Amino acid sequence: MTDVVIVGAGVVGLTSALRLQQAGARVLVVTADEPADTVSRTAAAVWYPTHTDGSERMLERARRTFDEYAEQAARGVPGVVMRPTRMLLRMPAPADPWWAPAARDFTVDRDVPAPYTGQWRFTVPGVEMGPYLEWLAGRVVDGGGRLVRRRLDRLDDVADLAPVVVNASGLGARTLAADPAVHPARGRIVVVANPGLHVSVRDEDDPAGITYVHPRSRDVVLGGTFEPDVHDTGPDDAASAAIVARCTALVPELAGAPVLARLVGLRPARHGGPRVGADPAGLTGGVRLVHNYGHGGAGMTLAWGCADEVAALVSRPDAAA
Repeated sequence: MTDVVIVGAGVVGLTSALRLQQAGARVLVVTADEPADTVSRTAAAVWYPTHTDGSERMLERARRTFDEYAEQAARGVPGVVMRPTRMLLRMPAPADPWWAPAARDFTVDRDVPAPYTGQWRFTVPGVEMGPYLEWLAGRVVDGGGRLVRRRLDRLDDVADLAPVVVNASGLGARTLAADPAVHPARGRIVVVANPGLHVSVRDEDDPAGITYVHPRSRDVVLGGTFEPDVHDTGPDDAASAAIVARCTALVPELAGAPVLARLVGLRPARHGGPRVGADPAGLTGGVRLVHNYGHGGAGMTLAWGCADEVAALVSRPDAAA
């Protein structure tokens, strides 16, 4: 017996499945790809609400997610750590960013060399998505849930499996939910051996491109790009070389670090931001439909907060988007 089918096994789908399971639901996760093969696997995955609005709802999602990861880091959940972070600024920042209340130890430092005007310092969760996705999937299975590989042509294909369907299909929602606002935002990263770095560093206003350095246990993620509506995932040696050059200029300790991988992924972005809500139209046979997609590059940052919303929506039969 199944109470809820979750379509999608990236970080958004698996966190939704776990929250529903914790609320007492029997869950089935239907996914076109194994969790390790989803776009979540290639994410740099450092908490930061990139390309999101500053609404109270978004802040609450980010705060809930931050708190969940912080608790998991304290418990030693695989892949989760609290990561000191420096955000270098090239323009005057008249006020703290809207997300600062969620980051706990946010401070501003004005004593930085040119061309920077200041920097933000804060400690946030960082997640190595390989072991973390494996842990999430294991938790679902250990809790009595099931993961099934199946590629869907429409959400109605699973309407006969449970009275509620949660659509966490990422880019697939463009077709499955008939939502033209869904689009890819291509991201390229380069992974190099870690020469001993611990602090994440960002320079998102670098005129040459978004620049970030995110250390992990054995390697460092160098980025990156954010290219809306670009579908090609083929290699680009020049783009990868430019990322390494920008990151090495920002963090000179990276000079000569061996390149381990050059990765590209399509973030599941959506014009208007994430869609998290009940669909009043539902599915065939009166099956309830709840959407949770369109997080772009902030899926890791918003996942647990959005999963909380999904669990609340599933428990309220009269809820609508």
